[in-house]
Amino acid sequence: MHERPSETLNQRNASFDNRLRPTRFDDFVGQQKVRDRLLLAVEAARQRQEALDHVLLSGPPGLGKTTLAFILGEAMGVHVKTTSGPVIDKPGDLAGLLTSLEPGDIVFIDEIHRMQRTVEEYLYSAMEDFVIDIMIDQGPNARSVRLELPRFTLVGATTRSGLISSPLRSRFGLSNRLDYYSVADLCQIVTRSAARLEVAVEPEGAREIAARARGTPRIANNLLRRVRDFAQVRAGNRITREVAAEALALLEIDPQGLDEMDIRILETLVHKFGGGPVGLNTVAVAVGEEPDTIEEVYEPFLIQEGFLERTPKGRVATALCYRRLGLTPAARPAELPLDSLR
Repeated sequence: MHERPSETLNQRNASFDNRLRPTRFDDFVGQQKVRDRLLLAVEAARQRQEALDHVLLSGPPGLGKTTLAFILGEAMGVHVKTTSGPVIDKPGDLAGLLTSLEPGDIVFIDEIHRMQRTVEEYLYSAMEDFVIDIMIDQGPNARSVRLELPRFTLVGATTRSGLISSPLRSRFGLSNRLDYYSVADLCQIVTRSAARLEVAVEPEGAREIAARARGTPRIANNLLRRVRDFAQVRAGNRITREVAAEALALLEIDPQGLDEMDIRILETLVHKFGGGPVGLNTVAVAVGEEPDTIEEVYEPFLIQEGFLERTPKGRVATALCYRRLGLTPAARPAELPLDSLR
């Protein structure tokens, strides 16, 4: 029986990601403070022969939250069961997951802020008392059944920690935020990944990729994958600075890490709206992208790098943005029509 092409592609992508994903704290690069805190918690839990306390990992996508969950499982010597917030849409799903655990196991819930509130409330007693109450039947025959759970560790990951309710947040004993990586750390990640992919990379080639990775290991590995293809076909399977720069230019990723959509957002803001202020929805319509995608994927990097400013009246292009586009910074208009601020 032949596999469908989409299944084969998904399996290859998963194999690629798993090959590059570190499995031990010793191999995990960056996030030194988070790493040290988790190592200390693991060692203390192992000495007491207890389950690790519940862990909340927050931060932008691609920084290693899922990787850390599996590293914690490896360090504790337990199984890791994974799911995501939107998938658990009724209490029975949560009960089935939790009752199948063995003592000490880790449950990893990605995008935990998107979990249904009715399901989330069942987590409270599970996290604190390791019991879960399930309602059986309806109407006059309805009754509550209490299920005992083994002591487990919940590892929650979120890209929007502000959307997590206070009752749920307070039940995590360890809360850690992951920040963007330095170029030096990303160079180590690219070099390590290249060795696993069996492609030669020079230090300057690794740095060229790292400098354009927007401080994110996932992006660095994705760029390495594309540069590897270029090097294999056109450069004898060796990545130098020149090879990396040529391959990334082909992908329209500039030396500062800006891609095609980043440039489109900045050009739209400057050329169509005079540099702003202009509302997020207006920008989204102008560039043909969803507002949430712009706000969560593109804006954080543009703001961090100083190309964009978020004000009460809307988005504003900075002087650095004008210089990046080869223009002279313009004076900000005193006011724009209300329609442009929506």
